[in-house]
Amino acid sequence: MIPDAVPLSGPRFQTEPAVLYREMRRDHGAVTPVLLDGDVPAWLVLGYRELHQVTGDPVLFSRDSELWNQWENIPADWPLLPMIGHRQPSILYTVGERHRERAAMISNALEAVEPAELRRHAERFADELIDAVCAEGTADLVADYAMLLPVRVLARLYGFSDEEGPALVTALNDMIDGRERAIAGQTHLARSMAQLLAERRERPADDVASRMLADTGGFTEEEVAQDLMVMLAAGHQPTADWIGNSLRLMLTDERFAASLFGGRNSVAEAMNEVLWEDTPTQNVAGRWAARDTQLGGRRIRAGDLLLLGLQGANSDPQVRTHGSALTGGNNAHFSFGHGEHRCPFPAQEVAEVIARTGIEVVLDRLPDIDLAQSADSLTRRPSPWLRGLTELPVRFTPTPALKGTSR
Repeated sequence: MIPDAVPLSGPRFQTEPAVLYREMRRDHGAVTPVLLDGDVPAWLVLGYRELHQVTGDPVLFSRDSELWNQWENIPADWPLLPMIGHRQPSILYTVGERHRERAAMISNALEAVEPAELRRHAERFADELIDAVCAEGTADLVADYAMLLPVRVLARLYGFSDEEGPALVTALNDMIDGRERAIAGQTHLARSMAQLLAERRERPADDVASRMLADTGGFTEEEVAQDLMVMLAAGHQPTADWIGNSLRLMLTDERFAASLFGGRNSVAEAMNEVLWEDTPTQNVAGRWAARDTQLGGRRIRAGDLLLLGLQGANSDPQVRTHGSALTGGNNAHFSFGHGEHRCPFPAQEVAEVIARTGIEVVLDRLPDIDLAQSADSLTRRPSPWLRGLTELPVRFTPTPALKGTSR
């Protein structure tokens, strides 16, 4: 264990992560020694160039978690096990040609989703959620809206019934937060996926689960279930936080005020700004060194775990010399990853449609929306992995519900 390793926990990941990453980079360089729960050592890659090197070399920096040199020190109830799987047969830990085949299966299943159908689902569920609060004049756009919308849309696309959505939200949040209910959340999600696939094996339908089962790549039902779990987790929580973080930006930054009063011109720009400055996925586990090597002036030993510091790399001063400037159409951020394990492009498109539709429905439906408390009192969830608001209270002039009428 390196003596000056930084615990990857604590309130500063909520309150001032940008400052914390700058301090880590100043004190330790582009590759920082960190400690996970239980004082488990790892490296956090904060440098843009170093992260590009790690994600661009899948042979030296492998996604195969079986390489980890710490497994003998990991207890069976370790709360991060759902995020750092051991012998987990999902696409996250598959490498080489088999990974490319699985990525193609997922991409094909998602590409078959009709864009117009996706937007219709997103608008319908968004309108239903706004209908539930629009007459009140106040709402929490995180709990009442952003945390409910993506999983409802994704569950419908994958083959779940609308009624199963709320329990899936709870399970996903528990699993991703990596705390005492993480394993219980993972168990519920696995059980739900197994049940869905059993139903679709008997009665195929026009949905993502059925298309993945029908793929001729020779994947087992367990592999398909694992990949659906990964897709749902990766598609829901970051998209919910993308909505919440973008709405927060538009409500607190005068550069985007025009979008709140009669226009949508800045919605896409605000969403892109969030991916650079306030990305929902802050840190990702991870990659494992296949042999001893050097990275960012650090000696990395075979089997060491490297965590991908996406937000740290996005704000690396060597590539972001004018961090206060609008990002415009610059998409060279790491928020969707990089390399062969990058988020599949069809999945990125699905997330963007859900997030943008969700934001636009809020702007269309809630007139004169404003924060119901001061911007500096907004708090974040206690997670170094994902960055999202615990709540986003707003007030607005009450309006009648649509109740299924066309807008």
